[in-house]
Amino acid sequence: MSHISASPSTRKLALQKGVDLEAQAKRLGRTTIGPEDLEGAPTQAASGDTSYWAVDHAQFGPVTEEPMSRFAQVAARNLAAAQALIPAVTHHDRADVTAIEGLRAAWKADAQARGVKLTALAFHVAALARALRAFPRFNASLSQDGETLILKGYVHVGIAVDTPHGLMVPVIRDADQKGLWSIAREIGDLAARAQARKIGPDEMGGASMTITNLGGIGGTAFTPIVNPPEVAILGITRTETVTVWDGDTPRPVPMVPLDLSYDHRVINGADAARFLAFYAGLIADPRNMLL
Repeated sequence: MSHISASPSTRKLALQKGVDLEAQAKRLGRTTIGPEDLEGAPTQAASGDTSYWAVDHAQFGPVTEEPMSRFAQVAARNLAAAQALIPAVTHHDRADVTAIEGLRAAWKADAQARGVKLTALAFHVAALARALRAFPRFNASLSQDGETLILKGYVHVGIAVDTPHGLMVPVIRDADQKGLWSIAREIGDLAARAQARKIGPDEMGGASMTITNLGGIGGTAFTPIVNPPEVAILGITRTETVTVWDGDTPRPVPMVPLDLSYDHRVINGADAARFLAFYAGLIADPRNMLL
């Protein structure tokens, strides 16, 4: 039993904030802690003992040092806090992309005439926007105290972009109200400007959910970290050919692996399975989201 004196509400708040009451009491030099003492206190993720990381690597061989950019340092702190404080689970599924690849091939000349690169990602953004409308709990955020679920009346989709200066997440606003060509054009514009560091702060916040797409690089599955205050994130890896049995007849089908990480405080496993099954259905038959 802790020798620290704190009310049940203070202990609950400390748990939500990730503050170690024992460590904070020691830091303040007393045994009684109130809610006001938690303001600005280091979280467990930030105040954990990392002294054993202080290794002189040069004793084992040649090394060089590369300073972390300010952008990367902020991202690292956010990711560490998210990983430490969110009870996240990842649900894996896959979707048939035969129809999407057929449409992309059929519309190639039209895309060139429009000056737009029609990537598979555009279809994924359109599908996610519709899935978020169909499953409102995924289009939500928890209040800071964890006691209120904030359901959003808009659908904004974040797109994780790998750049030389770090990961950036520009946002496609009102994605559920935009057509496929508009989404494709916006993806191209945001990705190009992210690479050039020409994305404004107002273009990177407020996403309903983020898509992180590794399909152009490789991999079969991964477990993306939820990006708070979002409650879920969708990962995509490289399309692979899977043998599907049609009765006794084997049929090769191009399938894209899908990885949905979610905050278990808000979303249950059954909810995640239904969400991803619905999403996979839209990808398999894109006519349902293009009408």
